[in-house]
Amino acid sequence: MSDQSSRSDSAELAQFGYTQSLERRTGKFASFAVAFAFVSIATGIFTTYGAVLNSSGPAGIWTWPIAVVGQLAVAFVLGALAARIPVTGYHYQWMSRLANPILGWIIGWISFTFLAIVVVAVDYTIASTILPVLLNYESTATIAWIMTAAVLTGQALLVAFSTPWAERVNNSLVTLELIGMAALTVLLLVVAALRGDMDLSNLFSTGAIPSEGYWSFGDLTSAGPWMLGFLLGAFTIVGFESAANLAEETHDPERVVPRAMWQAVLASGVLGFLFIVAVTLAAGDPVVLAESGTPIADVINRTLGSAVGTLLLLMVVLAIFACGLVIMITGVRVTWAMSRDQRFPGWQQWNQISPKFHTPLKATLLYFVLAQLILAVFAHSETALFTLFGAATLLPAVMYASTVVLYLVKRKTLPVSSKFDLGAWEIPVLAIAVIWLAFELALFRDAAFKQAWLYVLVMVAIGAAYLAYLLVRRGKQGLSMPDMHSIDAELRE
Repeated sequence: MSDQSSRSDSAELAQFGYTQSLERRTGKFASFAVAFAFVSIATGIFTTYGAVLNSSGPAGIWTWPIAVVGQLAVAFVLGALAARIPVTGYHYQWMSRLANPILGWIIGWISFTFLAIVVVAVDYTIASTILPVLLNYESTATIAWIMTAAVLTGQALLVAFSTPWAERVNNSLVTLELIGMAALTVLLLVVAALRGDMDLSNLFSTGAIPSEGYWSFGDLTSAGPWMLGFLLGAFTIVGFESAANLAEETHDPERVVPRAMWQAVLASGVLGFLFIVAVTLAAGDPVVLAESGTPIADVINRTLGSAVGTLLLLMVVLAIFACGLVIMITGVRVTWAMSRDQRFPGWQQWNQISPKFHTPLKATLLYFVLAQLILAVFAHSETALFTLFGAATLLPAVMYASTVVLYLVKRKTLPVSSKFDLGAWEIPVLAIAVIWLAFELALFRDAAFKQAWLYVLVMVAIGAAYLAYLLVRRGKQGLSMPDMHSIDAELRE
């Protein structure tokens, strides 16, 4: 990348009131890898496929293409914002600059809350459900706690001491996941077909779920059986906008970041669907499979043998590590971005960039300690994993809905982007995104998400208390964003 291009990126950042303090090293594939690793189809499918078998039966997999189309529309909308405001802090920056800093702070805090818990939820999967099978030992709550803490430590060391190495590790693991998932899909389809183990009826079976009322939307406090299948896609296909949170470290972010986002969703959607179709075709008796804690691994073992099953588990461990790594990078950047604007608790410490490592070292330490505290709170709870997953599924929907509504309101006054623009497709894309997000949020009325809502309310209450403190101490004007003329001037024209 030329010095002229780097100077151009720095000059564009200066228009938003910031000087270049992070190193611009992220290229096209690294940006895609960040978005893809956060989505992590290996992680999401391995974790939630069994839950879908129990709530919706095998036919629940047909919710996946609908979720992909909905999230792809969201990715296009967020990409249009990322092209116009290529600044670290993503949802926090977008809401602050296009709505107002108070709403921006709220969405920034929700983003931080989501990222703090989802890294624990993801890493806990390794320790609680995969390593015991892979290494053949009986897990306990204490062992799962220790193993998760160790995984968090490894990720934190990479994020704290070397962004280039963190990206190299992530790029390698994403490449492995892409190749591995494609190879597994082909092998499953070919071997199951040759053995005569492929059952087409599985694709339309409701399993142990009664057919009566299967397609209903449910009532005020519960979603219908098929509707709950959407949680497979809703949990998996999220975080693609994490590429936008590295905008200040990406070369030509206005062009690279939006493409990385929608390409990650499309690649994850297509490859993920082919994989779950292959697994379902080779599932055997879906009622029996639903009783397993590791249904994906069981199907692989039965169809391809234990050696390939072991390789699958190893690939899932590596994919989850990459997913958690990217989540931590994203959470640290949100913390640093809000601290740079002097509006995160203890911002004086967290807004610093290490002169030796060129990373937000102290912000990484804060995020790591908070993740360990959340882990300690949930480690001995039997419902910990579901509570964390529930909150981790709910919060992105809230973030996406808020930002898409913001775009809908501001779209006619947004400055034109020469590098990424929805053009004539803007209205259809927005319509799909709005309908999808309204439907997705309606799913969370189900009583199963009661604990997740409680966690969200507690974290929002903590954030509201600190926001009130900021408003009392500084006043509304004290929360204004630095140098907003680049957007405001164009809005006034």
